[in-house]
Formats: sequence, structure tokens, C-alpha cells
Amino acid sequence: MEVVAKQKKLTMMQQLDDIMIDVSWRQIAQDYFGKSSSWIYNKLHGRDGNGGEGGFTDIEKQQLQGALYDIADRIRRAASTITQ
Repeated sequence: MEVVAKQKKLTMMQQLDDIMIDVSWRQIAQDYFGKSSSWIYNKLHGRDGNGGEGGFTDIEKQQLQGALYDIADRIRRAASTITQ
């Protein structure tokens, strides 16, 4: 008998929980996607904007990952300019 472990798929909100309140999602939506804040919040919550299931496409996930990497790099550069 084969036992198959069912993996619970985490929502985007769960995956990004650690930074949710520290990031301006409105700014990310505008700067990296050219979209509104409601668009990104619907995507983060797995909705399509019309109340149905949705979420990020694979391409949008790559874009979001790139945006977060870019912001992380900018924060690191800014932090490195702070002198003692």
C-alpha cells in the first residue's frame, strides 16, 4: 500500500507573511506591474478581481520575485551607506 503525503499548498499571503506589513504593495503594483493596489491585493489573496479564484500567473510570480530581489538589493545598498 502506497502512502501519499498530501502537501498543503501555501497561498502567496502565507509565503510572504514575514514581510506583509513592511512592504508597500501599492508601490510594487505601480512600479513593477503598472497596476493598482487593488490588483495586487486580489492577487495576493488568490482572487481574480471578480470574486473568483485567481492569483499570480507563473510570469507574474517571476516578476514579483524580481521586484522583491530588486527592493532587497536597494535596501542593502542603502544600509551599506550608513556610516558609524
